[in-house]
Amino acid sequence: MSTIAPTPATPSAAERPARPAYRVTAVRVLRSEWSKAWSLRSTWITLGLGLFFLVAFGLIAAFQFKSRLNSGRPMERDFADANALTLSLFGTNFAQLALGVLGVLIAAGEYSTGMIRSTLAAVPRRLPVLWAKALVYGVVALVPATVGVFVAFLIGSNVLSGTRAALALSDPGVLRGLFGAGLYLALVGVIGVALGMLLRSVAGGISVLVASLMLVPGLVSLLPTSWHSHISPYLPSNAGEAVFALHHDSTTLSPGAGLAVFALWTAAALAGGAVRLVRRDA
Repeated sequence: MSTIAPTPATPSAAERPARPAYRVTAVRVLRSEWSKAWSLRSTWITLGLGLFFLVAFGLIAAFQFKSRLNSGRPMERDFADANALTLSLFGTNFAQLALGVLGVLIAAGEYSTGMIRSTLAAVPRRLPVLWAKALVYGVVALVPATVGVFVAFLIGSNVLSGTRAALALSDPGVLRGLFGAGLYLALVGVIGVALGMLLRSVAGGISVLVASLMLVPGLVSLLPTSWHSHISPYLPSNAGEAVFALHHDSTTLSPGAGLAVFALWTAAALAGGAVRLVRRDA
């Protein structure tokens, strides 16, 4: 005689333990973007390059100025009115490219690899992804940029000690200029993120970034003087330079106005990236 073992009753849906609901919060999105940013090898390499450019080119400019000064030869135009702040920030033009390119890579790189689909599946509302990327990378770029300009200035000041270009941290406008340069470079990185999200192409984002920061000012300089004087101060790079410039004249914006104009350019780039992110599929 065979016996059949009773099968255990399966629990009904009501009796099953409820799975904890997954909630998308701002903190979790920020944490996710933070982890993704630091998991990329390009982040470490490019931040290191940006820091290297700031310090190396700042010191090269300081030594070059002192060498020309001691030689007794006439100063070139770029060095005629130079001071320790302008010389130490000589590498800003090179560092802005490194940090801006990394911003493009952080955003557009996900479209190149297809990872953006997983990101948007986890964060269906989409816009928090852009805000988190911009905030995380802005902070990531701000720290090495600020450290770099201070290191370049402190070492460069020792090189220029005793010359007419010498300055100290306590001199008027120096601290504002150094912190302003760090903020400017961080915002360039945020613009890179926005362009990467807007164009969804690494090559396209880098091209627009380089053109807006370096090529457009040169083209505007070819315009008639009356046009150039009205347009040039409001270009992104010129407005940003006004933030950390030590001296200003009638052809440049004040530090506050320069920061406001550059912040508007940053907001415009983010707005374009946000519209593209919401209205177009990945």
